[in-house]
Amino acid sequence: MSNWIQGFLAIMRSNEQVVDHSSPHTLAALERHKTQGILLAFRARVLALIVIAVLLLVLNPRLDTFYYIFFASLFVLNGWAQLRTAKVGRNRAEVLLLILDFVLLTLVILVPNPFHQTDWPLEMQYRFGGHTYFYIYLALGTLAFSWRTVRGIGSMAAIVWLVGVAVIWLQSSDHPSSVLLRGALADFPLMANIIDPSALRFDLRIQEVVLFSTVAFILSLMAKRFNDLLFENAAVERERTNLARYFSPNMVAELSGNDEPLKQTKTQNVAVMFVDIVGFTSFANKHDPQEVIETLRAFQAMMEKCVFDNSGTLDKFLGDGLMATFGTPIEGENDANNCYECAKAMAAAVKDWNTRRAREGKQEIQIGIGIHYGPCVMGDIGGETRMEFAVIGDTVNIASRVEAKTRELGIEIAATQSLVDRIEAESVPVSGGTFQRFDDQSIRGLAKSITIYGRNVLH
Repeated sequence: MSNWIQGFLAIMRSNEQVVDHSSPHTLAALERHKTQGILLAFRARVLALIVIAVLLLVLNPRLDTFYYIFFASLFVLNGWAQLRTAKVGRNRAEVLLLILDFVLLTLVILVPNPFHQTDWPLEMQYRFGGHTYFYIYLALGTLAFSWRTVRGIGSMAAIVWLVGVAVIWLQSSDHPSSVLLRGALADFPLMANIIDPSALRFDLRIQEVVLFSTVAFILSLMAKRFNDLLFENAAVERERTNLARYFSPNMVAELSGNDEPLKQTKTQNVAVMFVDIVGFTSFANKHDPQEVIETLRAFQAMMEKCVFDNSGTLDKFLGDGLMATFGTPIEGENDANNCYECAKAMAAAVKDWNTRRAREGKQEIQIGIGIHYGPCVMGDIGGETRMEFAVIGDTVNIASRVEAKTRELGIEIAATQSLVDRIEAESVPVSGGTFQRFDDQSIRGLAKSITIYGRNVLH
């Protein structure tokens, strides 16, 4: 028995054995599909058995019919047990319960109702078309299990049915009615064999098994096709989640519906932001490593939220800082203003954070933010095994060096003239003392000095 179960476990190996276990989206899809499928199969089972029970009572309004109603309740109970034990992967309990389904069904079909007195031979049980009920459980299997399991169900049902045929064949004997029938139809032996109540009709029994196995195979192909769609959807969800690590939710929605590949290299105007914790090296040297990591994680989470809330792209984390872009991979109408609003939100978030840190007796954190607007080159870079979307060019370098100027000028947010001009071009005027102007600021790598506008929202 144990070897038989092991054989069916091999046949009914779940589909996730041929997919990437490291993908949480694939595993989640499998779990979700299995849970929903087994629940739907249980509900369908209960409904089908109720219909069958009512039909039996209508066709056979006798007390002995409740014998079959009792078995129907056992099938419901077994379905509930399958619902409770269902899980993705190899499952010995699930296989045993599936076998129990077919054993019970075979017993109901082939063993006469003990409460209904009859004097016909056992072979007469085949005259009532009971084998068709196997198709109900095959259909339920397509709802609840993998395509491999559906094929296993076909094999399992065929074996259990043939075992039942063999048991009845071993107990077969000539019934008096068979002797009388063959004598009456001596001149018509073929008709006598068809009508004979003791005839087991191996040809029909083999035909039942072959047809059932064929239908099971076809349904397994349908289940496999559905499974393939399931994994494709899981892959799409994985790609969408990967996008969400870098792009704001509204940008993810737009990219998901965009047929244009990100790997296409192009040049466009982008607002670039660099953020850094001032004096982080000194902070790290004075505090416990665990506290340093926790502080950095909290800081990065706040900054990431600000970027995404303002339709930005998180390009990369840079130790105790980060680089973000606005207008990538798709250029927008308010990229510069979004960048500026993000910078203000970051400064405000750090202010609130420092208030909480002060209550806890922790050191305050100061940041520097540099923002610039100009042309950038963007596209995928890297080798065949690892690639990433990158934004490069002088605009990026200037934004980084402008951020470094915040220490020298004693400001939190440093914006270039180019970014301020672009904000005003976006019909969002910068006025009313929002910025402090710093003229003739030299930037490494630039031949001409530039104007920087500074703002500190904390004071």
